[in-house]
Amino acid sequence: MNAHDASNDALELFATCPKSFEPLLANELGALSTPGVRPLRGQVAFTGQLADAYRVCLWSRLASRVVLVLSHVDAHDADALYEGLSAIAWEEHLGQGATLAVDAHGTNAEFRSTQFVALRSKDAIVDRLLAKRGSRPNVNAARPDVRVAVRVSHGRATVGIDLSGAPLFRRGYESPSGSRRVPMAPLRADYAAALLAEGGWYRQVRQRHAALVSAFAGAGSVVVEAAAQLLDRAPGLLHAPWGFAGWLGHDEATWNGLMDEAQARAEAARMELEEGRRSLSLVAMDTRPGAESAARQLLRAAGMDVPVSFVRQGVVPHPADTRKALLVCDLSWLRADEVAQQARALATCSGLTSAGYDCAVALTANATLDVALGASPAETLPVFMGREPATIRSYDGAALSGERPVVELPSRTGGAPVRVPVLLPASEQFARRLAKIAKARARWARHEDVSCYRVYDADLPDYAVTIDLFEGSELMPTRHGRGRWLSVYEYAAPHDVDATLARERLLDALAIAPVALGVEPQDVFVRVRTKGRGGAQYANEGTGVRERPKRPGPARRPGNVPLPVGAHLIDEGGLTFEVNFASRLDCGIFLDHRETRALLREMAKGTKGSRCFLNLFAYTGTATCYAADGGCRHTTTVDMSAPSLSWARRNMERNGFTGPEHEYVRTDVIRWIGEQRHTKNRWDLVFCDVPTFSNSKGMRGSWDVQRDHVELLIGLSRLLTRDGVAVFSCNLRSFRPDVDALAKAGVAIEDITQETIPEDFARNPKVHHCYLVRRA
Repeated sequence: MNAHDASNDALELFATCPKSFEPLLANELGALSTPGVRPLRGQVAFTGQLADAYRVCLWSRLASRVVLVLSHVDAHDADALYEGLSAIAWEEHLGQGATLAVDAHGTNAEFRSTQFVALRSKDAIVDRLLAKRGSRPNVNAARPDVRVAVRVSHGRATVGIDLSGAPLFRRGYESPSGSRRVPMAPLRADYAAALLAEGGWYRQVRQRHAALVSAFAGAGSVVVEAAAQLLDRAPGLLHAPWGFAGWLGHDEATWNGLMDEAQARAEAARMELEEGRRSLSLVAMDTRPGAESAARQLLRAAGMDVPVSFVRQGVVPHPADTRKALLVCDLSWLRADEVAQQARALATCSGLTSAGYDCAVALTANATLDVALGASPAETLPVFMGREPATIRSYDGAALSGERPVVELPSRTGGAPVRVPVLLPASEQFARRLAKIAKARARWARHEDVSCYRVYDADLPDYAVTIDLFEGSELMPTRHGRGRWLSVYEYAAPHDVDATLARERLLDALAIAPVALGVEPQDVFVRVRTKGRGGAQYANEGTGVRERPKRPGPARRPGNVPLPVGAHLIDEGGLTFEVNFASRLDCGIFLDHRETRALLREMAKGTKGSRCFLNLFAYTGTATCYAADGGCRHTTTVDMSAPSLSWARRNMERNGFTGPEHEYVRTDVIRWIGEQRHTKNRWDLVFCDVPTFSNSKGMRGSWDVQRDHVELLIGLSRLLTRDGVAVFSCNLRSFRPDVDALAKAGVAIEDITQETIPEDFARNPKVHHCYLVRRA
């Protein structure tokens, strides 16, 4: 084929697309009057002239690339592939000095690497041009003048020119990848277009009035694509660079004619909208911070001057005739571990169905949305988001008109009750229970001057979660306000409980709890606790490092201590502590030890002599702060984790405890105790909150509290001064100290668990065990 005569020939072409988009793309190409459309796997083949190929490039919303086929060659081995590509007249396609790139796809028994296919193909093209012209073309993988596509399947390879250049789903209005100006990543334009195609938006835009309600609008992609179709804007108007621009077969006159036609159509549609002959209602509902900003930025970049009602929370202003509106939900941004966000999103989608719609379509990773909408999909289309499977689910509008379960919660401002859509009717009992406990617990907390406490502790067996409320420190600047956060732990459901039902209960709990406790959903953090032996959460790093503080300079005020990204400040007992709900299993403070820490402070006040305090398995050093606040002049904080010790140092400095008299030791605690027994170092007060089990690589062997506690407590007793005392704690529910063995070793142990259980943990008196240990 002579490239310069390509516009007059019947060409073989294909358009690639994401997996499962083939039928949608075939329908779209048919609507563009494209001849010879045949859906294949991952692509749709078609025939026609160059104008047809250009029209697909300009108008297809679902295609990724458009390839002009030059030849089908033998690919049973590397030599055959080389010979086949060498026979193509590349001098008719690449101009003198033009740059080249080869994109290879597919493998077979001979070619197991697409990189090798691309390399062998490039060699054939370059050698042909060197023989014909005496010069080799340069390779430019990023922005070549001509991009060659080689697709291997079985023993054959299809070779062609990529006419699209950049992928067609890059419309030209997106911000550069990684741009800091983008509040959140938008849904890819072809996926937004697929959602609209499945929902029949093309039928809506043919009517005088079109209406769309978009829940989580792909950070603007859905509304941009919807508005573009109504305004008859070709998706390729802003696209660049085009792959055909540097190709010798390019027909500029044909292309310019199509561009002029597209501009005229867009202008005519704009005039119809301005003159009121057509109308558009766009409502975007998104609870994520920054979503509206991202969507408006995308609309501006696309040049879409259309009115959009953005709603972050509350009642959605439905279009006047919702029975003719399309509801689109994009939940592809949710990760599997983002349970709190998933609960909020499902509740939002469920609340949107009450008015009824002509149709609804959603992009989601699982079938939980079916429960939220109270309907089974009329059609599902399996797709992939990156490497993760997902589905595009279409629902008939009539199926969405049924009433969904809703629970009512008392308004925290004294107004009308707040209605929260849920998945299960039984969640009403959980809502009533939580609201009642929250009210009583808040009254108790005000009386006791406690700002961080447990609200709910698996009070209902079916809703097996704990909910802890944290309120921000009074030291936080007023311009930021005092934050409120929820830390939710889910106990793993027994094997005889249906996993889907357990998940739905958790999602309902996470939809109800923020409303009942006055916390923003994005400030809810969820963890799952299993029935494993646990307890090794501190042992992450190496051993044997003693961290001595730098020589003190001018004293720093507590408020000047740097706060790591994602961390917050809370108050307890007149002290301020750093918490972080996203970085670890535990947030940095164990609320069940609130009374234990207070006890340590009172015991510290009674110490005499050197007034030395030792904190073992210290975690973030909260007990060290209490002891220092009680008057201990020298503290030693020991843990295996370097991040924990840095955290402990910040907690101490933030409360004003600095200087060389406070040391931090990073090491294996068990081994360190044995070493210290052979020194003269002794302490008046010791706190040892041990893990239940640990087999950290930094330890010698493993640690089991029931098996090994006698040896540990004997070692602890030998580190005490004559009148010293140790507070020993563990959270193994079945723990029983070996009193007889300890007595034989001269160690006295006294159970004080009862007086160290805070009132908000009274339902679970075995949350920890606590003992006083002395030398007999």
